[in-house]
Amino acid sequence: MISPTDDPKVTPDHPAVPPREPVQRWRLVLARAAAGGDQVQREQQAGWESALLASGLPVAGLDLPRPRPRFAQAAPLAAIIPGEAELVDVYLVERVPGWRLREALVAVLPAGTRLVDAYDVWLGEPALPGRVVASVYRARFDGTAIAPERLEDEASALLSAPSLIRERRKGEGTVAYDLRPFIGALDAERAGESVILRMTLRHDPEKGVGRPDELLAALGERCGGALVPRELVRERLELGEGPSPKPRGRQATASASRPRK
Repeated sequence: MISPTDDPKVTPDHPAVPPREPVQRWRLVLARAAAGGDQVQREQQAGWESALLASGLPVAGLDLPRPRPRFAQAAPLAAIIPGEAELVDVYLVERVPGWRLREALVAVLPAGTRLVDAYDVWLGEPALPGRVVASVYRARFDGTAIAPERLEDEASALLSAPSLIRERRKGEGTVAYDLRPFIGALDAERAGESVILRMTLRHDPEKGVGRPDELLAALGERCGGALVPRELVRERLELGEGPSPKPRGRQATASASRPRK
């Protein structure tokens, strides 16, 4: 029989210490450039872990046996699409002022990422990924490729359709799905020599998310040719209330505060 003192994992001089709980939650607003098309989500995740480890900030999770900084990205974004207002929540075990947070992050952010703003948000707010209800994309086309009136007419017709059955590749085959429930809004307008199409595409926790390439393919078929944008950007994310947080002691009685810069 091995006593606690004989077990190399437990010694009287080094008792197990529970990890520190976060006391502050910063929401980062970020602009992210397009990256290589072969960059997968786990590589983006690893880039954030490396950045937070190098920041010197008191990020929750660094005192685990295998340090793993605690943060949450709002919604995945394909590497080839830039984002103008991506959201990431970072949890800290000590409160730090905004100037220190910005100073610590500027030099270590993942390549192609720029800090636009940061807000101190309530710790008890629902998890950020669960609050995302839609993505708003902006597609820019050459004004000679399609008239905004034609694009707007076809977008309106698409929105009026009860369903929009498409096929998506899955493994070695294809699967049929209805794209229509994922389309929240479509707006076309002329901007100088260009035509702008804004697409609000919904996120569903069970069915998935609307993809801009699938919508553009559907619109292209209605317009009689492929719609290839000169620019495709995710402008912002729309947040809903999200699921109610579970009560946690005294914190559950606190009221949610407005974000503080």
